[in-house]
Amino acid sequence: MALKLVIGNKNYSSWSMRPWLALRANQIAFEEIFIPLYTGDTDKKRILGFTQSGKVPALLDGDVTIWDSLAIIEYAAERFPQTRLWPEDRASRAHARSISAEMHSGFAALRNECGMNLHRPVGAVTLSANASADIARVQQIWIECRERYGKSGPFLFGAFGGADAMFAPVVHRFRTYAIEVAPKVRQYMDAMMSLPAFQEWTRAGLAETLVIEKFETA
Repeated sequence: MALKLVIGNKNYSSWSMRPWLALRANQIAFEEIFIPLYTGDTDKKRILGFTQSGKVPALLDGDVTIWDSLAIIEYAAERFPQTRLWPEDRASRAHARSISAEMHSGFAALRNECGMNLHRPVGAVTLSANASADIARVQQIWIECRERYGKSGPFLFGAFGGADAMFAPVVHRFRTYAIEVAPKVRQYMDAMMSLPAFQEWTRAGLAETLVIEKFETA
């Protein structure tokens, strides 16, 4: 039975992007179920038909439902161990999970002030001290990973994995809001933006026409 991944708008939904990219970049087959966000009760009820969380993304594998981005990546890593979504080395794997969990639960100021919106014209905005601190911390994480694992490949832990999927929307945010970054960060962003699955998501997001006004304020 094929996996089903319920997602929201590719233009806006950073949480949907994470597991979608983890699956697609690793050639894990799934049926995509798109439900537009903030369009009214009908689409909200459609989401509730898949997960009582009322939120996307959600992964359905037969009678198993997983309704959180990081949990979906963890499930995929166990379900498809050949993909090596997490590093094989225990210490590296713990590192990857730690930064993924930090991304999952932190960086609120960056999220709020630099929302994902692929249609937004590239341009800087005035950021708070908290958002600037978030940006500095993300760059610190990426640079440390590249210095430790860069000999194994262009991504955070060499090969593309779960940690890259968790940080993928930040690549878009840094690009969209013209964030000034260190050279090693730019190299990593270039590697991510060259990933075919990343490009596929981006093209689809740019092709969307639905505008969600609450996300068009920045």
